[in-house]
Amino acid sequence: MYNSVAKVWKNGIAQSLTAETEIADAKSVFVAGSDVYVAGYETSGGGREINCTMWKNGIAQVLYDGTNDAYAHAQAIFVSGSDVYVAANAYIREYQYVKVWKNGVEYSFIDRPTTASVWSIFVSNGDVYVAGDESGIAKVWKNGTEQALTDGTNYARAWSVFVSGSDVYVAGGEFNANGIMVAKVWKNGTEQALTDGTYYAKAYSIFVK
Repeated sequence: MYNSVAKVWKNGIAQSLTAETEIADAKSVFVAGSDVYVAGYETSGGGREINCTMWKNGIAQVLYDGTNDAYAHAQAIFVSGSDVYVAANAYIREYQYVKVWKNGVEYSFIDRPTTASVWSIFVSNGDVYVAGDESGIAKVWKNGTEQALTDGTNYARAWSVFVSGSDVYVAGGEFNANGIMVAKVWKNGTEQALTDGTYYAKAYSIFVK
């Protein structure tokens, strides 16, 4: 077994979030004022348990501990005012769930076993948007209500969501008929291909100004 350290860099200077005795991964970072928030996971008990974790200024808060045949990987974090939101993929025995925490308290988001995976979260006017995929269909969820971005003919995934005013933008990719992934962006569910399918491409992040 190898160990890994979760780290965050500010202006090229590294800060370790975890010790070298366990396995850890930092997946997402958000800065609000002078506070730095990071979401990811860290093992405990010599790698036997996987704890879904958020760090604020280097101080860890476990959102979901890896006991009772369950664990979760935090994938994205977003801060809105004084509220901190974390989205994660959770695995409870043989089932998979999507979980969202607000200020460390879990609330119902997709309250059922699912094949969905989530990769990005954005909060606007109190509404919580999460982007990901389910059964090969790219999707965005608003307060737990899904919108399919693709029809399932070809495998697709949504990696990033950004909300500007009343418009919802999602970045991701979808395989074409030749088995090549095409980078795409969706605005309010309407897609735009960013590449022509000659070469494999993905859109991992989106920002609107």
